[in-house]
Amino acid sequence: MTVRTRAALTRAGFNLAVTRSLLLGVGLLGLASTAMAAETLRYVALVDGGKQAGQQVVTHRDDGSYAVDFIFKDNGRGPELKEEYTLAADGTYTRYRVQGTSTFGAAIDESFSRKGDQVEWKSKSDDGSQKVSGTALYSPLGGSPAGFSVAMGALAKRADGKLPLIPSGTLTSRKVAQAQVQCGATQRPVQLLAVTGVGLTPTFAWATTDASPRLFAYIYPGFLQLIEDGCQGGANALEAQQKLAEAEALVDLAKRLGHPLAGATLIRNARVFDSENARLGAASDVLVKDGTIVSVTPTGKGGKVKADNIIDAGGKVLLPGLFDMHAHVGRWDGGLNLAAGVTTVRDMGNDNATLQQMLGEIKAGTLMSPDVVPAGFIEGESKYSARNGFVVKNLDDVKKAVDWYAEHGYPQIKIYNSFPKDILKDTVAYAHSKGMRVSGHVPAFLRAQDVVDDGFDEIQHINQLMLNFFVDDKTDTRTLARFYLPAEKTDGLDLDSKPVQDFIATLASKKVVIDPTLATFEFLHQRNGEMSPIVADVADHLPPDIQRGRRAAEMNIPDDATAARYTRSYAKMVEFVGRAYKAGVPMVAGTDEMVGFTLQRELELYVQAGLTPSQALQVATWNGATYSRTLKERGSVTPGKRSDIVLIDGDPTTNIADIRNVALVIKGSTAYYPSEIHEALGIKPFVPAVKVSAAR
Repeated sequence: MTVRTRAALTRAGFNLAVTRSLLLGVGLLGLASTAMAAETLRYVALVDGGKQAGQQVVTHRDDGSYAVDFIFKDNGRGPELKEEYTLAADGTYTRYRVQGTSTFGAAIDESFSRKGDQVEWKSKSDDGSQKVSGTALYSPLGGSPAGFSVAMGALAKRADGKLPLIPSGTLTSRKVAQAQVQCGATQRPVQLLAVTGVGLTPTFAWATTDASPRLFAYIYPGFLQLIEDGCQGGANALEAQQKLAEAEALVDLAKRLGHPLAGATLIRNARVFDSENARLGAASDVLVKDGTIVSVTPTGKGGKVKADNIIDAGGKVLLPGLFDMHAHVGRWDGGLNLAAGVTTVRDMGNDNATLQQMLGEIKAGTLMSPDVVPAGFIEGESKYSARNGFVVKNLDDVKKAVDWYAEHGYPQIKIYNSFPKDILKDTVAYAHSKGMRVSGHVPAFLRAQDVVDDGFDEIQHINQLMLNFFVDDKTDTRTLARFYLPAEKTDGLDLDSKPVQDFIATLASKKVVIDPTLATFEFLHQRNGEMSPIVADVADHLPPDIQRGRRAAEMNIPDDATAARYTRSYAKMVEFVGRAYKAGVPMVAGTDEMVGFTLQRELELYVQAGLTPSQALQVATWNGATYSRTLKERGSVTPGKRSDIVLIDGDPTTNIADIRNVALVIKGSTAYYPSEIHEALGIKPFVPAVKVSAAR
């Protein structure tokens, strides 16, 4: 699971991020259905280099209306949608309806109509009406990828290349590449479009080249290929070409938003956070050079310091760069991460080739990104498998996977839901023999206690921890049960009971790290129409389409009683994390959700659980470096370590919400101004930038 917007699509199955991309991000374009000839058009959805995980069938009916059947099932979850719509002469909707279920089982029922200049819409999370003059395209919350075709067709009819959206926004696109694809005996010309004006980053899609273009393929490199049936053989070549086109755009972005620091840079009068001891120090001057912290001295007491650049911190708080210890990185995530002060990310499952490419680009300095610490993803073979990393059947397969990850410098592996339980203990022992840590989900038909007994060093997600008390050896947690059981049952769990206390004591005594991703799991109790707690306090900083999408629920919560129970269950999950921390259970701060905003909410929840703000900051800095095995070079503002540092306008050691007020980020030898990044991505900045000036 991870970010639910296009900002951070993940590859760990069809997770929250992919849901939001296909239902909001891919769907941020106004996903609905295609404008095409009177025929049936089929698409196939492929994962794991060719395994079919879904399909889309678009039918142009005799009466001129369109119908779409869309289904995607990967990793035991995914949406099922049925759409119907009609188009006006300008290619936009006059009538639209989508029904079905979301990835996590929430009902989708959304409609739109236009009569003259009056439009009306209604979904499970919002409704509205407005007057519209001229062409404008409704942007559904819960549609299928077929909506690319509607958007492309309507855009092609616009002389100015701009398509107004309903309720708000403007869509634009530009051609960035072209290709020929073999479809049976026919060569088909296609074009790659970069679509902007919705979401936080461009969305890329392959279109036909006729006068009224429509969707040919949507590809998320390393994870998903949705392409016209019969043309699957060309998907990999299109993906490779798309990667090159995206790389050019990303290089340009890095050049525009990164500010290289030549020579030595002196940061004057900054209150340095001591992450090792979780306390705020006195005002200091910090000298950095060539990507390294040279000295930290009391302000004005270091004598005459020769510096080429000066940063006047003005008494602001200086933190070591933050760690997001649970992400599934994408190439477009870098700006949002850096603007949030995240300079190191632990990737918890990715397409291996894609991640290796990213690691190479980061090392070469061509990709604006935090540094990435990779975890090797290993899954078992089943109909529920998440199709990325290595999918194994036996211990020999496991050893080959572990060897590959060890040879490529991965410090740990991550076990996933369908992993064969009979070989789990031997797998952990083999990874340990290679010097690697072992973490993950709890495989189906096991409890968290079982994986601890088998030697796990770390467990991901609060639901995986809580399931320890609700499952037996017949419970298949590869299904949505892994979300609904904790939501239903945690409310009735006595946290003072012996089973809970014994489990916490075991985690503490064995120093098993927990990666709770609490903010991600707030979706368990969010109802339609409520703003996601992740962005509730900052929603007015986000583009209107993101705000609207973040009011859509993920879970099926049919009534007030269920909502109250799920809310109480979630509150107990937060309390469990606080109790575990106070009992000595090690903890790291991860997100697995919306890039750039979730880590801040995660830290707020730690404070809600009973940690002090300084302890929460320690978890996101010192602990991150410790358990990613990078403490020698990161995790504190200490001479000799990397100059990955973050300047905060405010004091997050007393008010954790101030962690959002990032005024400056230095990663190595490059400075970034978060306000500048946010403006480039359509986000209202939080605080003015503190900029670097030349020494005089």
